Amino acid sequence: MDGFSFTRVLAVLAKEFTQLTRERLTYAMILLIPIMQLLLFGYAINNDPKNLPTAVLVQDQGRFARSTLAALKATGYFDIVAAVRTPAELDRMMSRGDIQFAVTIPADFTRRLVRRDRPQLLVEADASDPAATGGAVAALANLANEALKHDLDGALGPTAAAPPPFEVVVHRRYNPETITAYNIVPGLLGVILTLTLVMMTALGVTRERERGTMESLLATPVLPLEVMVGKLSPYVIVGLIQTVVVLTCARGLFDVPMADSFAGWSALTVGSLLFIVGSLALGFLISTVAKSQLQAMQMTFFYMLPSILLSGFAFPFRGMPGWAQALGTILPVTHFLRVVRGALLKGESFGDMTSSLGALVLFVLAVSTLAMIRYRTTLD
Repeated sequence: MDGFSFTRVLAVLAKEFTQLTRERLTYAMILLIPIMQLLLFGYAINNDPKNLPTAVLVQDQGRFARSTLAALKATGYFDIVAAVRTPAELDRMMSRGDIQFAVTIPADFTRRLVRRDRPQLLVEADASDPAATGGAVAALANLANEALKHDLDGALGPTAAAPPPFEVVVHRRYNPETITAYNIVPGLLGVILTLTLVMMTALGVTRERERGTMESLLATPVLPLEVMVGKLSPYVIVGLIQTVVVLTCARGLFDVPMADSFAGWSALTVGSLLFIVGSLALGFLISTVAKSQLQAMQMTFFYMLPSILLSGFAFPFRGMPGWAQALGTILPVTHFLRVVRGALLKGESFGDMTSSLGALVLFVLAVSTLAMIRYRTTLD
C-alpha cells in the first residue's frame, strides 16, 4: 500500500463538500438548532414573570382601597386588567385562565382599618403552575406595611409595636400546596405524545421511502387520504394507550387530581384525540419533506424544542415576552396542556375549553391539508 497521500485526502475532501451541497437541509438543521436554543434560552425564558393579569373586586371605594391597589400594581408583578362586580365573575375568569390573580377588597375595608381591626385583603392565585406565581406571592409579604404608609397619619399612624394595618390572605387555587408534580406530570402527557407520535410517523414513512416500499404503494390507485388514514390509525391507538398509562401513573405515583365530572373527562378525551391525530398528521407532513430518516429526526427535534420551551410546560408561559407568547400560542402543545391541566386541576368542561379545543381543531385541519398537498406532490 502506498504511503500517505494528500491527493487522496483532497479527493475525499472534495467528495464531502459535494455531499454537503446535496444535504443542505441536514446541515442547515445542524446550524439552526443551536441558534434556536441560544435565542429561546436567552430571550424567551423567564422564571420570574411580572405584569401578571389580575382582576379586582373592589367593594370599598375609599382612598385606602385605592392606595392599596396602587401599591399592588407598583410591585411590578400585578397588571390589573379587569374590575369585576361579583365573585362569580372572578371565579369564571380564573377558571378560564384569563387571569393569574384575583384581588378582593371587602366592603368594610376602610371602616375596620380606621378602627384598627386589621381588615383582610383576599388575593387568590392560580397556582396550577407554582413557578408562575412564586415571585408575586413573595412580593405580597410587605404590601400591608408599604401600601398605606403615606395615608395613615395622626392617630392612625403606625407605631413600632403595632402590627400591619391590614392582613393579606393568599388563597392558592387548584394547587394549594404548590406541588410541582401537579403541574409537570400532566404537562408531560403532551410532551410524550408529541415526541413519540410525530417521530414514529415521520421516521416510519421516511423509512418506507428509503427502502422502496413506498414506490409500490404509489403505484396503486390508493388515494392520499386513504394512505394517511390507513397509516395513522394504528398509531392513534398507540397514543390513546400512552394517554391512559400516563394518567394512571400520574394518579397512582404522584397523586395528581383527576377530572371530577363526566364533562371534564369528555373534554379531556376529545382534546387528546385531536392532539394525537394532529401530531400524527404533522409527522406525516414531515415525512413528505424529509429525504432521509436523519432529516426526519432533525426536523422533529426542530419542532420539539420550541414545543417544550414555549408551551408553558417547562417555564411559565406568562413570563415570556410578547413575541414568544405569540409563537407559543401557535403551537398545539400549548393548547393541549391547557386542556389537560384545566380538566385535571381546575375541573373545567367543554364550555371553559372552547378556545383551546378550537385551536386544536384548526391545527388538525391545517396540518392534514398540507400533508395531503405534499403527498400529492410526491405522487407527481
